[in-house]
Amino acid sequence: MIEPSPSPRRRWWPLLLVILIIVLAGGWSAVWYYGADALARTIDGWKMREAQEGRAYSCARQEISGFPFGARLRCGDFNAELTSTRPPFVAKAKELLVSGSLLNPTVLRGELVGPLTIAEPGRAPEVAVRWREAHVQARGLPTSPEQVTITFEEPVADRAPDDGTNYFKAGRVHVVGRMLSGTVRENPVIEITVKLVAAAAPYWHTAAATPTDADLTFVIRGLKDFAPKPWPVRFRELQAADGRIEVKNARVQQGETIAVAEGALGLSPAGGLDGQLRLTVANLDKLMPALGLDRLLAQQGERNRLSSTLDALDRLVPGLGNLARQNAGPMIVAGVNLMGQQTELEGRRAVALPLRFNDGAVSLGPLPIGQVPPLF
Repeated sequence: MIEPSPSPRRRWWPLLLVILIIVLAGGWSAVWYYGADALARTIDGWKMREAQEGRAYSCARQEISGFPFGARLRCGDFNAELTSTRPPFVAKAKELLVSGSLLNPTVLRGELVGPLTIAEPGRAPEVAVRWREAHVQARGLPTSPEQVTITFEEPVADRAPDDGTNYFKAGRVHVVGRMLSGTVRENPVIEITVKLVAAAAPYWHTAAATPTDADLTFVIRGLKDFAPKPWPVRFRELQAADGRIEVKNARVQQGETIAVAEGALGLSPAGGLDGQLRLTVANLDKLMPALGLDRLLAQQGERNRLSSTLDALDRLVPGLGNLARQNAGPMIVAGVNLMGQQTELEGRRAVALPLRFNDGAVSLGPLPIGQVPPLF
């Protein structure tokens, strides 16, 4: 019996399949190289725009890889010189890696390889920052970003050259900025979330030497745009538009002390903070001595009428005024507790007080505690 010969269609389909695969592979390669070229041109254009605003970024070596499903930019000896800030500074890192997927082109991921050094232009580095991991993720188009996430695992900032001075360290730093409404060109409303785990800054204050956890969320309303510009200019525009910084949630915990706050702050014509936060603190008696507020308030009281009162006590009973001076701190802490509203915070006894800002002057309840420098 003679077998029938294969039909022409059955003989040709394997060849057609191979040709189709070659065509698709060639087309995909063309798409990848076009996308890689577009990425390079986009980065170059962004660098030019930034340089016009006093922020110059450069790479000693730059290459693009990642074929076939993504694009990966490797920037060796990354250098950023920001002359628009006050004071100006130069930051350098070993390497910056930026990657994206052709299947999801609106998401870019970055990785910074340390250490990162910070210095004034033309001078030796003053700060060295190291970390276990550092990642950045951006969502949206380069001209219309939607969200930026920055995460540092175990960051440490020390004086350079290292002499044992530690400026900051943490188990984790996580920052998210996202656009709630508007665009970067017109009336953006931005929400910023900051989370710190076991953060400490012993160089700046003894109270900051104890590891602290923080979870802060605030919304900035009233910005004209989000074009590159110095922050003093941005804050001046915010004040002119009667903008607000809304503190949606702020929780800070240090040991047994927990503080939460919410409210809204604006800016005075002179650039000082204006507004009020509702502050609720558990274990206020531990927080105020740690910050030195008990001594500060006692000193302020002595500068006013407390001194004459204590002198009168000395005249009435010798030594009584001096005893009151020695215990002024605990007495003031107790008085602040009594002035606040007694409440409960996470199962702990707490006190709620208004934290007021009047053109930068800060007061806790009726007691003045300090001054915040103007923002412009």
